[in-house]
Amino acid sequence: MLIKGYDDGPLVAGESLLARPGFWANYLLAMCSDGACAEQPAPEWFGGDGADADAMSEVLFDPEHWPTFRVPAEDGPGAVVIYRNLVGDYGTDYLLTHTDKIYAEQIASWEGDFSGTGLTWHELVRIADNPSALAEGVQDTAARLLLLLPLLTDPDLPEAAPARLTAALTAAGAPQDTASTTAEHLLAHLERRSRHDPTWESPLSGS
Repeated sequence: MLIKGYDDGPLVAGESLLARPGFWANYLLAMCSDGACAEQPAPEWFGGDGADADAMSEVLFDPEHWPTFRVPAEDGPGAVVIYRNLVGDYGTDYLLTHTDKIYAEQIASWEGDFSGTGLTWHELVRIADNPSALAEGVQDTAARLLLLLPLLTDPDLPEAAPARLTAALTAAGAPQDTASTTAEHLLAHLERRSRHDPTWESPLSGS
């Protein structure tokens, strides 16, 4: 797999990992690690347990294999999520793909904290709900929404956002009786992050 700017990185298709226990805990739990939760975030929020999450960490952060998740869109920009497993420089990179450009454009990264530009809820949902049937990558809309969720920097979410996120979490294996609470936790952290830095802008603004 070749992506400009990652020529020396051993990128591997990661889509098959989405259904494995521990993936979503690894991917989303870090967003709740700023100490603002009244209760301790736990892998069980996303299904599975701590052992599942630990085992998945070894796969996701393997310097010899950089899991890459493609979120192609039928109409308009899509996205790519890359686990950049450089020794001493681990991070998760978020790129946008454009139908009128050959190469993907990095817009954000996660290295213990979020940096870069993000997406509004409307933009995030548009990408999630428009998979490209002709391109390789994640087709399931719930998984697409969750993969894009860390990019959300929208301080004014629609009323439907918690229910939509709850449904996505449940579809991905989160316990039905706690999925709505997990969704509220995630959105609260994301909204807090958005309001903290009002200079963040969507890379799609004005496009």
